[in-house]
Amino acid sequence: MSKERFAVSPTRAENYPEWYQQVIKVSDMAENSPVRGSMVIKPWGYGIWELIQQTLDREIKARGHMNAYFPLFIPLSYLEKEAKHVEGFAKECAVVTHHRLEEKDGKLIPTGELEEPLVVRPTSEMIIGECYSRWVESYRDLPLLLNQWANVVRWEMRPRIFLRTTEFLWQEGHTVHESEECAMKETLSILEMYRAFCEDVLALPVIVGEKSPGERFPGAEKTYTMEAMMQDRKALQAGTSHYLGQNFAKAQEIRFTDREGVLRYAHTTSWGVTTRLIGGVIMAHGDDNGLRLPPRIAPRQVVIVPFVPKPELEAEVFAYADALAQEIAKGSYADLPVRVHVDKRDIRGGEKTWEWIKKGVPIRIEVGPRDLESGSAMLARRDRDPKEKESVSKDALPATVEKWLAEIQAAYFAEAKAFRDSALTEEVKTLDALKAYFSSESTSGFVKAKWCGDVETEGMIKELGVTIRCLPIEQSGTEGKCVLTGRPATLDAIFAKSY
Repeated sequence: MSKERFAVSPTRAENYPEWYQQVIKVSDMAENSPVRGSMVIKPWGYGIWELIQQTLDREIKARGHMNAYFPLFIPLSYLEKEAKHVEGFAKECAVVTHHRLEEKDGKLIPTGELEEPLVVRPTSEMIIGECYSRWVESYRDLPLLLNQWANVVRWEMRPRIFLRTTEFLWQEGHTVHESEECAMKETLSILEMYRAFCEDVLALPVIVGEKSPGERFPGAEKTYTMEAMMQDRKALQAGTSHYLGQNFAKAQEIRFTDREGVLRYAHTTSWGVTTRLIGGVIMAHGDDNGLRLPPRIAPRQVVIVPFVPKPELEAEVFAYADALAQEIAKGSYADLPVRVHVDKRDIRGGEKTWEWIKKGVPIRIEVGPRDLESGSAMLARRDRDPKEKESVSKDALPATVEKWLAEIQAAYFAEAKAFRDSALTEEVKTLDALKAYFSSESTSGFVKAKWCGDVETEGMIKELGVTIRCLPIEQSGTEGKCVLTGRPATLDAIFAKSY
């Protein structure tokens, strides 16, 4: 019996990390750049990011936030104002020390040393905080709700496209509030926005919860996270929302006169998601034939591939394909017109078909002279076997497309959730059992277990490459024994290896 062939080599089972790199290559999403640790996001990959951006931007603005843009360069003295913050990012910072180049012996030499070094934005709390200290005077100025779409630089020694790169794209929200209560409400509201986005748009099931002290954002009082499971059973942090307390307000003198005329420090938040979400989509949904895109973030949801056996039939077949595309585009999915494309490139139909399979397009439609005669088309879904096709009449095509897009979106989420749930155990009760569980790459996943809350215990599992991913928002409240120490504990925690 011949071995089944796939479009991606190696397969997930053979070499998961290399499979991930090959999916990015065969789907033509991105590539490594000449600058180590940086990536070139190609049109297909950037199209996915644009849809993520557009969808989230609508949600952010619907909550009353506005977009702004702040400097890429941050004076070193600004970072020094918040000790925990700078300590957390010090090893990742790129620093500009000179402001011009001069030619000497045929080479360019940096000259003109700056009076103060400038840090290339690793995150923007301090530079935005400086602006807020000037903009906020009274309680009437609050809440101040801003968001920024930008690039960020954090020096990465072990880069991996989309997951960890020296430069990446993100959105970062920064808000100022009168009270802890208002700021916490914002923090949790954004966390819920992210959860709904991941699950409803990316079809990515997540566990939402609070980070343990050892995993908290530098300088934050509380960090909330979403943790998704990839197909290699590792966790991916999909986004974070931070309650910063008054730490950054005190560092940057963000003060306001309250309703009683008293000058007080404000409470601030920050929150963000990055292009690593694309890596999460690849690893959660991809298969051995390439990418599988949830329809809501597919740059092209439907691709029509004309099959033209003879040159004299080309015009007629292309016209039929265009007519089908026009009808499909009149339909809608997720309150937007269906994104449909007719592939008229002068290459073999079979090659086109496999290219779109590897790119993860949800629905493929093949049309040729026979379909024109019968007034139908052959449809195929990316969530099924590539050989499985269904003949649909042109009149039923728009409704079928809309129905299938909804089904595919739901199927990807259900599949990912079933996998996550099957690889989450609550049966690990002791440190020895935890070590045994995570010693196996093939069977480990998420462990939900009791934790005593002692930050000193977090280092006990570092040698395993395991961390506490979060303390789920939904706590059982039951009493038990800490999986690390055996001491009495009530906190539920998620333990996992991660990206």
